[in-house]
Amino acid sequence: MRTLRSALFLLVLCAPLANAQTRGTVLPDFTALMQKQGPAVVNVTATRKAAPPSASAGANRQKGGGPEDPMLEFFRRFIPDPNEREARQGLASGFIISEDGYILTNAHVVDGFDDVSVRLADTKREFKAKVVGFDKRTDVALLKVEAKGLPVAKLGSSKALQPGEWVAAIGSPFGFANTITAGIVSAKERSLPDEVYVPFIQTDVAVNPGNSGGPLLNLQGEVVGVNSMIYSGTGGYMGVSFAIPIEVAMEVSKQLQAQGKVVRGRIGIAIQPLTKELAKSFKLDTTNGAVVVGVDPGGPAAKAGVKLGDVVLDWNGKSIEDPNELPRIVAAARPGQEAKMRVWRNGKAETLALQVGEVQPDATKTSKESAPTMKPNRLGLAVRALPAEDRKALGVDFALVVIEVARPNAAMPILPGDVIVAVNQRSFKSIEEFNKLIAEAQKGQTIALLVRRGEGALYVPVEVG
Repeated sequence: MRTLRSALFLLVLCAPLANAQTRGTVLPDFTALMQKQGPAVVNVTATRKAAPPSASAGANRQKGGGPEDPMLEFFRRFIPDPNEREARQGLASGFIISEDGYILTNAHVVDGFDDVSVRLADTKREFKAKVVGFDKRTDVALLKVEAKGLPVAKLGSSKALQPGEWVAAIGSPFGFANTITAGIVSAKERSLPDEVYVPFIQTDVAVNPGNSGGPLLNLQGEVVGVNSMIYSGTGGYMGVSFAIPIEVAMEVSKQLQAQGKVVRGRIGIAIQPLTKELAKSFKLDTTNGAVVVGVDPGGPAAKAGVKLGDVVLDWNGKSIEDPNELPRIVAAARPGQEAKMRVWRNGKAETLALQVGEVQPDATKTSKESAPTMKPNRLGLAVRALPAEDRKALGVDFALVVIEVARPNAAMPILPGDVIVAVNQRSFKSIEEFNKLIAEAQKGQTIALLVRRGEGALYVPVEVG
């Protein structure tokens, strides 16, 4: 049976190759690409010093699922969890973008680690790297080593990429430095949960732990993306990989180099897609646009008169064909900039003038000197007290807003931005009281959290870890 299957496999494999040769099609050769760009790809080693064990460390160890974990990990980063308290070491990749030692890699590669070193592809030179800054929202980090005359990666553009086009990745999977894999572009401008600022490039290039931060290259040997994450149920490669477009990475790196942080615009609204059913109820003949489902009290949009149920049609004259475009366009606007937003309300279009605000860096660290990250509780949720003005707007005495979900997965229905106002049928008046309520539950028990999401309220069942 094994021989028969092998024969059939060879027959199926060889047939397309024979047809390709008959048509004069030549499969790509990545030899020259590897020779030219390989020297600019580096191996990144991040280490964390040991610290005294704590209760939070034990909780963090529990959340790191393995293959036996029934909770599917949607986007498992490629290096160990930086929140672990014992000594850790992570291996990843990066690439040189200037002769004087600036290097691009991923934010999750360096976040939470004490020391970072870089080894060149020739394996003869190794440097201690300084973390210039990193941006968790786009997963981009900029490193600097003290060196001159380094090999530099040739940068290209992701805009010309087409699904079906050949691409290659160079990196250090599992620590094997200077490794090349190849595949095709599967899709462009892919939107992922909680990743609103990056239109990801999806590929089927083999990307594994250690490839994080390495370049994605086209057949011309130009860097078109930065490998960032995979879709996996096991932690290993399963044929779906995602890369940050090089334009996004370079814009972030320029801001990090200039000011050590990334500045983004905000207007203070929550949106959802405009479906055919909603468009019909709003008397719209198109599904282009984004429906406003939440307005931040006192934010730029609220001051401009934006209301729940408004449909954002365009921003400064640019039509919003995909609702995922709006957060990216607003984020690219300069804080303080005057803008015009056309909305659909009560069967007609209106133009609103507003002043762009600034995204606050409360959920994003750009350097090790930034404020410490809030630790997830036993539910795997990092929370903070809802500001008084927001509590007043919701009509509650006290509430907690979810800043981060430590392990996003299909069984965790809580989302960043959700507001928790009760546990089962009991309200609370502090974070300590909230933690006490969930501490009373046994491991494996399901508790109900009363959540405010936008203008709606619902009870969400959550299993206690």
